[in-house]
Amino acid sequence: MSARQMNEGRERMTRTRSNARQRWLAHTRLPIIALAGAAAIALAACGDRDASRPGTSAAVAAPIADGALVPKPARLQPAQGVFQLSAATPLLAADGDAETVARQFADFLQASGGPALDSAVGGPADGAIHFRIDPDFDAASAEAYTLDVGPDGVRVVAGDPAGLFYGAVTLWQLATARVGDAGTGTDIAIAAMRIEDAPRFGWRGFMLDSARHFQSVEEIKKLLDAMALHKLNVFHWHLTDDQGWRIEIKRYPKLTEVGACRVPAGDGGIDPATGAELRYCGFYTQAQIREVVAYAAERHITVMPELDIPGHATAAIAAYPELGTTARPLRPVGEWGVFENLFNTEEATMVFLENVLTEMVELFPGPYVHIGGDEAVKDQWQASARVQAHMRELGVADEMAMQGLMVERLEKFLAGHDKRLIGWDEILEAELPQTATVMSWRGIDGGIEAARKGHDVVMSPSSDLYLDYLQTDSPDEPPGRPATITVDEVYAFEPVPEALEAGQRGHILGLQANMWTEHTRFDARLEHNLFPRLAAVAETGWTPAADKDWDDFRRRLPVQLQRYRRLGIAYARTPFQVLATAEDARAAGTVTIELANPLDYEIRYSTDGSVPDADSPRYREPLRQPLPASVVAAAFADGRALAEPQTFAFDAASLLSRTDEQLVTCPDLGSLLLRLEDDGPVEGERAIFNVTIFYPCWQWNRADLDGIAALKVRLGRIPYYFQLAHDEPRRRFEPARSAHGELLVHGGGCDGALLASVPMPAEPDTDGFLELEAPLAANGRQDLCIRVSGDTRPTMWVLDRVELVAQEPPGDRR
Repeated sequence: MSARQMNEGRERMTRTRSNARQRWLAHTRLPIIALAGAAAIALAACGDRDASRPGTSAAVAAPIADGALVPKPARLQPAQGVFQLSAATPLLAADGDAETVARQFADFLQASGGPALDSAVGGPADGAIHFRIDPDFDAASAEAYTLDVGPDGVRVVAGDPAGLFYGAVTLWQLATARVGDAGTGTDIAIAAMRIEDAPRFGWRGFMLDSARHFQSVEEIKKLLDAMALHKLNVFHWHLTDDQGWRIEIKRYPKLTEVGACRVPAGDGGIDPATGAELRYCGFYTQAQIREVVAYAAERHITVMPELDIPGHATAAIAAYPELGTTARPLRPVGEWGVFENLFNTEEATMVFLENVLTEMVELFPGPYVHIGGDEAVKDQWQASARVQAHMRELGVADEMAMQGLMVERLEKFLAGHDKRLIGWDEILEAELPQTATVMSWRGIDGGIEAARKGHDVVMSPSSDLYLDYLQTDSPDEPPGRPATITVDEVYAFEPVPEALEAGQRGHILGLQANMWTEHTRFDARLEHNLFPRLAAVAETGWTPAADKDWDDFRRRLPVQLQRYRRLGIAYARTPFQVLATAEDARAAGTVTIELANPLDYEIRYSTDGSVPDADSPRYREPLRQPLPASVVAAAFADGRALAEPQTFAFDAASLLSRTDEQLVTCPDLGSLLLRLEDDGPVEGERAIFNVTIFYPCWQWNRADLDGIAALKVRLGRIPYYFQLAHDEPRRRFEPARSAHGELLVHGGGCDGALLASVPMPAEPDTDGFLELEAPLAANGRQDLCIRVSGDTRPTMWVLDRVELVAQEPPGDRR
């Protein structure tokens, strides 16, 4: 074949691939039209608005001077006098939308313990609360409002129902700023002031994963109420994943008949009465979806659904195997992590996705649809002859480009339905349509890159805004993901990176906190994870950056906790509790106790067993006490305890034991720390363990081995229910020398001398736990490293407690 013939052949192949690519992309049900209109850009209206903010906040010289407002308003000007709100206070509204907001205010107030108020259209303004929509209201944002409080009445004015609603939320906060827990009462004093307010960002979001664990419609509504009262306005609803398909699609009933049920790993998936599989099921009917969307809209919250493609697709493929890439039968998985099951690239699968989206866009009237795009491991595509042939037909260079082509086609399809596509930042790894929006979760670099390329961006980095991460080091934290993201760390996050050029900063639409629910079985745990960290997210999204102040936010936070209690929100107590650590000096018969509060509120304590109050000693330095010792402590703000006082008792025996929470991970070895729950019982509370899943290892630093004969170790066993795709080889195992491995104890760290090796049995005891004693012959203070050798998957041993066993005194030996 001549060179010319070879070139002509290449040209024909290129044209064929190009034509096939265009046919594949063009297969949409509706004509592709330009996305236009105010609705399409409504969420992008604010961007970084510091340059045009109304003003700066100011202090108010009145009881609860600024109402402890969260988020802090853009401008607050104090005035003279006080407005007295009571059950006799009339609510006046000028029209239908304003009357709706007035009634919402009355409902919020009554739900939080305030008086019942009646709303009316028109009437005298003196002594009343007046809600009004002014067509001539001059503001850059539809969410802007003004609020005037004076001795003769309150006036809330906005140009749009959304702004009026947020003004009502601010007034509700002013009316619920009373100190104490007795409720707001029937007579409420509100300091006179003028507030001119508008949000910094147009996207102030929260994502809830309903795929891993399912929440009832009532819990969703409760969360939407809480979002509204924090002035959050985007509810990102994660409805499809490997573990479950949670939205009814009438054209494909198996998505919920099959895909909405999984079998949990271990004992949690076994009926204790019959031994049969026990399925975990749940989905939202289309009627329930409409109910939730309407409920959110009444609170000026846009609900954005997510259909995850091409990965996180196991539940869908289990329902319709022809959507997958392998012939292996699948079920919705009962494990966590990253799975390699992908939608295939064939035309029928794209039609399926478009058909699903056709039903979804009818249910969700908001401008955006999220298509996922994250963690799509391409192993199956690489191994599939059909996928590879299809890629060659389309002229696609690699698997990431193939994913990009899927995204491009869905973007055109959604544009044809007047919707905008948004996806996780992996969609940047291929050519991306200009109108696509990027949600940056792997740090902020993806957001910076997207903005520089002209894409709108929502900042949602896992390092700062993932609320399934633990929020303190307390042993009272529920199960959660690795590391810790404290309230102050959430508050410190800045959505507009300094590295981003000024001309591109308007592409930052705002920020979003994400709540993944692998480890969140109960609503109370969910609310623990969200609050009060969601309040910190809300302030970053609303308040001008120059006016944010952590110490001021921390001052206002205790009043926000009172609002949570009145609304029945199970917020996290752990940031407001006291933590205690002890350094023993057994030979001297003393203990040195250090107290701390995660948010640095002042600590008051007693050593005589009494309950500390505002007049108790303030903790300022470690306490050295004779054994036995007892300390009762609580964190305080404005003379009030922020959580129940805690008692810490120490004696010679307690100083010889540590729980898994009190141990540390082995340096440079125990990566990816998780706080995991046992797999049983099916109902009720379960044991919780801190464990590093790549290399299970625990370390007791500076353990005093003088006079110690042995180490007693209590272990549990749980399923190793993680799939980590390409990270799986990072899991390390110490080689086993006996049938079931050994309990290994090293001194001087994990690379130090082997102090003990005890063979493991095949099974734990009937209660699921096992206690072993390892003789020790060592002295002095050493870092004890504790491991179990051998690859025990599909289960893993986890440490519950360790105890140093003292040598028997010579007179006690037999």
